[in-house]
Amino acid sequence: MNMKPHILTLSLAAGLLLTACTKKAQLTADNFTVTPQLLEESAGLVPVVINGRIPEKFMDRKSTLTITPVLRYEGGEARGEAMAFQGEKIRGNAQEISYRLGGSYTQRTVYDFVPAMMQSRLYMSVVQQRGKKTTVLPEIYVAPGVLATSTLASRTVAGARPVLSTDNYQYAIAQQQEAQILYLLAKADVRQSEVQGTSVQQFLQTLSRIKAEETGYAIDGITISAYASPDGKLDFNRQLAERRQGTSEQFLRSQLDSLGLNATISTNYTAEDWEGFQRLVAASNLEDKDVILRVLSMYEDPEERERQVRNISAAYGELADTILPALRRARMIINYNIIGRSDDEITAQFAADPKQLSVEELIYGATLTDDATLQQRIYQAAATQYPSDYRAFNNLAALAYQRGDYSAAQTYLSRARALKADDAAVNLNSALTALAQGQADEAEAYLAKATASKGYSETLGNLQITQGKFRQAAQSLGQTKSNSAALAQILSHDYTGAAASLAGVAKPDATTSYLRAIVAARTNQHSAAVTALREAIAADPTLRTRAATDLEFLNLFNDASFQSLVK
Repeated sequence: MNMKPHILTLSLAAGLLLTACTKKAQLTADNFTVTPQLLEESAGLVPVVINGRIPEKFMDRKSTLTITPVLRYEGGEARGEAMAFQGEKIRGNAQEISYRLGGSYTQRTVYDFVPAMMQSRLYMSVVQQRGKKTTVLPEIYVAPGVLATSTLASRTVAGARPVLSTDNYQYAIAQQQEAQILYLLAKADVRQSEVQGTSVQQFLQTLSRIKAEETGYAIDGITISAYASPDGKLDFNRQLAERRQGTSEQFLRSQLDSLGLNATISTNYTAEDWEGFQRLVAASNLEDKDVILRVLSMYEDPEERERQVRNISAAYGELADTILPALRRARMIINYNIIGRSDDEITAQFAADPKQLSVEELIYGATLTDDATLQQRIYQAAATQYPSDYRAFNNLAALAYQRGDYSAAQTYLSRARALKADDAAVNLNSALTALAQGQADEAEAYLAKATASKGYSETLGNLQITQGKFRQAAQSLGQTKSNSAALAQILSHDYTGAAASLAGVAKPDATTSYLRAIVAARTNQHSAAVTALREAIAADPTLRTRAATDLEFLNLFNDASFQSLVK
């Protein structure tokens, strides 16, 4: 079946006149109204509503009539649901049509779309049955082709942005090491037994490590906080806490000097550590601890607090033995950073020997270049060296998707899902890859597990286009300046929005130009439509074949400039 585009422009009113039971009555294309006037594909289906009128003196009283909408295209046809009618002298269940008055009917049918339907024709097949005699009347042509603009989603989704799994690399990782020096009652000297204790020794070892690997560490500062326990006179405790601050600082400075380390030391002291006292009591097994804590909340004056605690607590001896000694102390805290490789060092190390890089350094390193080939090499190294980390496989899938290799993307995503089935980014990329391969149901299932992912709304919008939910798709895509957003706006008849979206596409391609041609054609800017089509076909010659039969350009089919483009 060889249908030229210009044939589709023939007037429906020029349909073949038919006669049935009388030569005076005629059934023509004028007796049928097709909605929409141009059939349109949506979600893989082509719905159509036909309002028919059987004219007066056409229906033989002793005949039945069967009318079937048939969509014919090169290489095949699709038959819609038939409707039966009967004359006034026929007993049956079909709709009765008066010979004298005629009658009207509404017929709805849905065709499964195939691409060849873009160049097709809708006919009404009419069969008359009178007794044993069957007469097949000439078919009536009622509508041209199928508008299949939503199928461009298979092209626009290619420009959707897959999501990369992020690294946790930190150039400087904050660390902290704490030590505690305990003092005897009313004393402020640093005892050798405390210096040899585990807490202080680990603190000193950290200082030694920082000195030994100065390029890998950086000190942010050291804090000393000295305390006196909340027993005895306040003035005495204030002086005692200040002396403990001094002796602990003196000890620490001597250690820094011996290591050759420079560090800023900030100091402070607390005369009576009621806060620490309250914390230790609350965590203890003392029988009177609830009463003690209640007293602490009642009195602001520290000496009155001490007096009341002594008075009400029969267990004060236990306090003196277990709680108060732990509050006679000086805390030393060193804040420092573990320094990692710089950007240049990571890049150089990958070139020299990537096996020396951590998985975080590798995944971070891939962000330091815009070269997709180098990015792929880095992610492949990460996948090889750290095969239990899903992120490298997800990111390899994202790169494969961007270059249009959906089979490879699917393979990488299968590996990623095996390692991290619930990861939002992995599921979003799985949804995109399924969409790009025409698997909308599978895409929907993956997308349900990707609601927390960046890019969720964009992917949802692409899915909604394939589902025929054009207005929802335009809303989901929101302010995204993409081919998909423009397609959703075209399909929901927002041509101003579509033009703005296309103007904002960061990397315009052949599909961008083709969509601009559609916007121009729908808004009767024929010259602009031809110009945009020329750009589209220059960028992707395969679009020439589509444009030649695309009913978006029906009004251009007889235009010489258009014809020269699509030949």
